[in-house]
Amino acid sequence: MKSVAKSFVSARRSATGLAQYPGEMPESLAEAYAIQDEAIALVGEGIGGWKVGRIWPPMSERFGAGRLAGPIFVGQVIAPGADGLIFTAGFGAAEAEYLLRIGATPEAGKTSFTLEEAADLIDVVHIGIEIASSPFAEINEHGPAVTVSDFGNNNGLIVGPEVADWRSAGIDDVDITSRIDGEVINTARSSGFPDGVIGSARFLIENMVARGIVIEPGWWISTGAITGVHPVTVGQRFEADFGRFGTLACTIAAQPAAE
Repeated sequence: MKSVAKSFVSARRSATGLAQYPGEMPESLAEAYAIQDEAIALVGEGIGGWKVGRIWPPMSERFGAGRLAGPIFVGQVIAPGADGLIFTAGFGAAEAEYLLRIGATPEAGKTSFTLEEAADLIDVVHIGIEIASSPFAEINEHGPAVTVSDFGNNNGLIVGPEVADWRSAGIDDVDITSRIDGEVINTARSSGFPDGVIGSARFLIENMVARGIVIEPGWWISTGAITGVHPVTVGQRFEADFGRFGTLACTIAAQPAAE
């Protein structure tokens, strides 16, 4: 596990691609999260939030979960106007997502949560864009355990405008449209998620508790790709249109090597 984690962290730091998976692929989500935890320790940077992604049938039945999680580091939580950075020799995509900010730490010892209890831990909701990128070009082609093992295929989070009065705003019932270079790619609603965006928050909170990770107020939860995972290349412009909640856009650029 350590060698896989080291290989992914090294490739991310040097912004180089991985032609093949750097070791034996994990066969379970437990193995994958163990690799992820090793990699988080190697990075040594504070966590700014977590992304949530869907696991679709039949993989959800095989792995016993309908969602997955990956870390978003503090330096990867960025404001509107910044570029979305992808690994040019790997995989790169952009996704329209609601972003929920954790406002309170859950009760100690509690391991399961209702939707209402999960919602009570959220203080604000924003619109946003997740940049999904990995040095491993085939990261989405080998199942969710492989995706989890490289930070859940995350490389950044662009935080857009706040959704006012989010509890009564009907966030799950608004049409969201994604565009690339002005062309509509897809339109969908987060009501298509199991239990909506709060279902993603509940999953993330329970995932953290099960892994022994202390949840910190201020963390963002990127709740999942509403319109889909849209591959992008350097120079393209990605736009996430959240209707009455606003529009957020970014230009895609190459991830530079760490200094």
